[in-house]
Amino acid sequence: MARELVDRIAQDGRLTTQAQRLPGAQMRRRVARCRAVNAAALREIVEESGWPTAELVGEEASTAALMILLHADDLALKLACRDLITDAVERGQCPPIHAAYATDHCAVELGRPQPYGTRYTPLGRPYPVADPDGVDARRVAVGLRTMAAEQQALAEIQLRRLSRASA
Repeated sequence: MARELVDRIAQDGRLTTQAQRLPGAQMRRRVARCRAVNAAALREIVEESGWPTAELVGEEASTAALMILLHADDLALKLACRDLITDAVERGQCPPIHAAYATDHCAVELGRPQPYGTRYTPLGRPYPVADPDGVDARRVAVGLRTMAAEQQALAEIQLRRLSRASA
């Protein structure tokens, strides 16, 4: 199970990189198909074994499962897994940062403010954040950078991409 999760997210990454280099409808369909198949496989794993915690499959595979979940276009799966992840965090079987990402993804898809500010628009702005004055404390508590530090890091990544593209 662990190897399958890691292999699946690696394939997603390869296809996503290809789609960024060669944008077009065919590549978008390939990425979407990969993510749909990955989500179906994750659903099966979750139904049979529960959330693939670090304790069950190791940290790398548990993080791969989270990435598959975040890339899935299946809100029902995201909501169910968010609750499983939250329970696993409470039992010490999953890192709190996983619950933060799952929670924010669900909130944004439901049109609600996100508690941790992990989701950004395609223009690089955070989606609305619940209690903006308390967001940095919530982020730091689960192992995330402050919003300012995150936005600075994202700006630096964008600058590197632009400089590579113009080179």
